[in-house]
Amino acid sequence: MQSTNGTVLRHLRDPKLVLVAGSVVALIAIGMRHSFGLFLDPVTREVPNIDRETFGFAIALQNLMWGLAQPFAGMLADRFGSARVIFTGGALYVLGLICASAVSSTLGLVLGLGVLVGIGLSATTYAVVLGAVGRKFPPERRTSALGIASLGGSLGIFLSVPVTLSLIDNLNWSLAFVSLGLIAVTICLLAPMLSGRAEGQGTEQSLTEALSEALGHKGFVLLVLGFFVCGFQLAFIGTHLPAYLLDRNLGAWLGGAALATIGATNIAGTFICGVVGDHVSKKKVLVGLYLARAAAVAVFVLRPPSDVSTLLFAAVMGFTWLGTVPLTTGIVAQVFGPRYLATLIGIVFFMHQIGSFLGAWLGGLVFEQTGNYDIMWWCVVLAGIMAAFLHLPIDEQPLTSKFSRFQGAVSNA
Repeated sequence: MQSTNGTVLRHLRDPKLVLVAGSVVALIAIGMRHSFGLFLDPVTREVPNIDRETFGFAIALQNLMWGLAQPFAGMLADRFGSARVIFTGGALYVLGLICASAVSSTLGLVLGLGVLVGIGLSATTYAVVLGAVGRKFPPERRTSALGIASLGGSLGIFLSVPVTLSLIDNLNWSLAFVSLGLIAVTICLLAPMLSGRAEGQGTEQSLTEALSEALGHKGFVLLVLGFFVCGFQLAFIGTHLPAYLLDRNLGAWLGGAALATIGATNIAGTFICGVVGDHVSKKKVLVGLYLARAAAVAVFVLRPPSDVSTLLFAAVMGFTWLGTVPLTTGIVAQVFGPRYLATLIGIVFFMHQIGSFLGAWLGGLVFEQTGNYDIMWWCVVLAGIMAAFLHLPIDEQPLTSKFSRFQGAVSNA
């Protein structure tokens, strides 16, 4: 019986199955949170004392909690394996959505959609999932594998928008939250398939030494700052684009269609960036992505908005949306190795979520203070240009150290 159980566990932890499981977890966790902007209009209309700034703050806090908890989730996954962390995160995600479904005050919205979902995301998305996947593949295939896992999130973005719109239209926003919570239970069911953790060969490097090495590396710091910009841009657009289009007297359907278009083109963009990242300089591709975003936003806000221009803008943004993920995490793995990959990715995404907090919250604040989003759109443009220049000096060469962790083996927890 013990031998049979061991055989089953080995099959469950086969790299291909780990990749599939990680992709599905990312599909659900990342896809759902992309659709939360669709709840802004019905919630602010039907719940007293909740306006756009309040809703934007809840989403901003979600991003902040996601970022704050992510390094710790990565550390726990590196130490004890990913399965327990992902299971716990999935349970918190479900609880947060159920709490949001019964919201009647600002406190309930902030607790459910902000705190609980935010912490749940930290354990079910990039740092933990990509860390588990990245350790299962050799360096020459790692960025492609990370791209495929990130592709799950892209597919989730594409699928979640029509699903969520249908739930809101045919049920109501409250029951839509409950339905999403039931879907999120799948994360807990898949968690056991993602339980691998890395062990270094030779002299073991401590977590403290790994953190000191990374934080003292100029390229890592620049990468972190660039990913801050990524979070700022995506959170603002994902949260406020539907409302912006309504303000410009465009159809209510267009916001959902734009988010769905972002998800559709994101599938191709993420996959292509992952594959390309295994063959060319990852930082140069990142420079191109950030400049493309800046140009797309500038053209979009300078021209009178229309259905066609909005969908074209969404298509360009979607192609660059999560394409930064396999490239950024690929550089981290390439330079620092797999031993503390989840922890280091967690730190990178912490800054991403600080940017997300500011993008979502400031979008609502600026609107309430000025009556429009103009200032925010141009901040997104300037930030994209800045991020492109930040990536140019990054050294992508693997570090050589006494710890020899680039040959890290994979064990099962």
